[in-house]
Amino acid sequence: MMRFTINANEYLSCNIRAFYHGDYVGFRRSGNPDFLNYLKNDYRNQAPQILRDSRAKLYDIIVKDLPAIQKEIKIYPLTVCVVPRAKDHNCYSENQLFFLSTISNAVNAMRGFYDGTRYIIRHTSTKTTHLGRNATNFSNYPSPYPGITKSTCYISEKVRGRDILLIDDIYTKTVNIDEDAIEALLSNGAKSVTFYAIAKTVANRHLLIL
Repeated sequence: MMRFTINANEYLSCNIRAFYHGDYVGFRRSGNPDFLNYLKNDYRNQAPQILRDSRAKLYDIIVKDLPAIQKEIKIYPLTVCVVPRAKDHNCYSENQLFFLSTISNAVNAMRGFYDGTRYIIRHTSTKTTHLGRNATNFSNYPSPYPGITKSTCYISEKVRGRDILLIDDIYTKTVNIDEDAIEALLSNGAKSVTFYAIAKTVANRHLLIL
C-alpha cells in the first residue's frame, strides 16, 4: 500500500490524505490489476468464475489495507463510502455492482468500520470516463464539472459528523471525479475524508481501462 496527497483544485477545497494499493499500468499489461476491469462488467459478458475470482481478490485487498489505513491515521471508527459508478444506479445489474457489494461484505466482516457503501447513490447518468471515445453513448452525458456529485447523486444525511474513508477502484489525476466526490462529502457535513483507491494510474496517464 502506498501513500499520496490529492491536492486542492477547482473541484476540491483542501488537500486530502490518500492511499492506494498498487499501480494501474494498462489493461492486460503485465502486473496490472485487471480484476478491476472485470468487475466493471460493462457489457455483462464476464464469465461467472472470472467474477468470483475478481471479487475474492478485491475482498482480500480490502480486509488487508483498510485496517492498515485506520492504524496509520488513527481514526476510529471509519465510515466506508464508495464513489458511485457513472450511470444511474438503477441502470446496473447486480453483476455490474460487485465492486460495491464486495466492499460492503468486507467492511461488515471487520471491526472499527461502518458500512456507508450506499451513502452516495447516482440518480442521473454522467459520462463513463473509463471508456474510449468510440464507445456507445460516450458523449451523451455530461463530463465531470465542479459539483457534479451533488447534482447527480443522493448523498445520505448519515455522512454528517462522520469520519469517512472514500473508496474508488482506480484513481487518475485530472479526471476529478474523486476530488468532486470528496468535496461533496465535506460540504454535506462529513467530519473528515480520507481517500483510498485499489489502483492509481502510473504517472497520472489516461490509460484505456476497458
